[in-house]
Amino acid sequence: MSAADHAWMAHALRLARQGLYSTHPNPRVGCVIVRDGQLLGEGWHQRAGEPHAEVHALRQAGDRARGATAYVTLEPCSHYGRTPPCAEALVTAGVARVVAAMRDPNPLVAGRGLERLRSVGIEVASGVLESEARELNIGFVKRMETGLPYVRAKLAMSLDGRTAMASGESQWITGPAARSEVQRLRARSSLVLSGADTVLMDGARLTVRAAELGLDPEQAELAVKRPPLRVLVDGRQRVPLDAPFFQAGPALVASTSEAAESYRAAGHELLTLATAEGRVDLPALLRTLAERGANEVLLEAGPRLVGAFAALGLVDEYQIFVAAKFLGSSARPLLDLPLDRMSEARELKIEDIRAFGDDWRILARPAG
Repeated sequence: MSAADHAWMAHALRLARQGLYSTHPNPRVGCVIVRDGQLLGEGWHQRAGEPHAEVHALRQAGDRARGATAYVTLEPCSHYGRTPPCAEALVTAGVARVVAAMRDPNPLVAGRGLERLRSVGIEVASGVLESEARELNIGFVKRMETGLPYVRAKLAMSLDGRTAMASGESQWITGPAARSEVQRLRARSSLVLSGADTVLMDGARLTVRAAELGLDPEQAELAVKRPPLRVLVDGRQRVPLDAPFFQAGPALVASTSEAAESYRAAGHELLTLATAEGRVDLPALLRTLAERGANEVLLEAGPRLVGAFAALGLVDEYQIFVAAKFLGSSARPLLDLPLDRMSEARELKIEDIRAFGDDWRILARPAG
């Protein structure tokens, strides 16, 4: 692959990122049409059910697309869904070459789009900036490959590793810039998941607030048009329906019993998923959410629930916001994760550390 191939694919990826907050449950995809070093058309997928990136780019290029090269961040689809297949659109447009960043992990595509292009004599290449393309759609890729969503745990702590005072008081550990980044994490997620303790103690709504996103108006508008589903793990149904969480809009409750018809009457959904020990079955919950199209789950919960996800190996990424303050030895720990020996320690690989205002964000993933 040439330097030009990498440069044009990088441009397509920048376009794809514009759909970061709006394409659920579809992947974020960008496309550019190029001939003789000139950009003829570009586009990105904005919302599910609307035209894909290739269609936008081809419309812009018009007849000039014939004989051109199309750079697309994900293999063009080959099946009919809510929109026609993009592979056929590229064939009809008469492009001479298609470069894809990666193959589509969706079993409905899985190489068929590229093969369709080859079958009519179009030159095909893939693997250009593949790691960047996979990272952009990390949740979609995981859901297609494993049947589970990508779980991102957001935590806020003091320098001494504490998340709340012994009383449960936790607002606010971090400052406005960190909280704005959390709003963006919510906006990009398919759903936000929390537990009864957090919702009761903090009066949490877990909504996306446009004014706090720090995005340009167009992206902010797209983000609030597709708010993430809010999911509450509440095995004993402790959170009352007049709590701010339920007053903020429809939600899904994962519980261990089918007792409360009042949830449905109030416009919420109740899922009964119980383990033999009488707890909410977290792996089953994630599988169910993935079946409904959830790509990225933002876990915003207290030490007990995040610790339960961690103990089961269900957390793919930790976003830990660290404030320059001490909360003291009686304050609550980051995770409720009882370990007795050093050999049991959970190793993480730190991927990124950066400042958000006066706070720092550590992005880490389980090692291996």
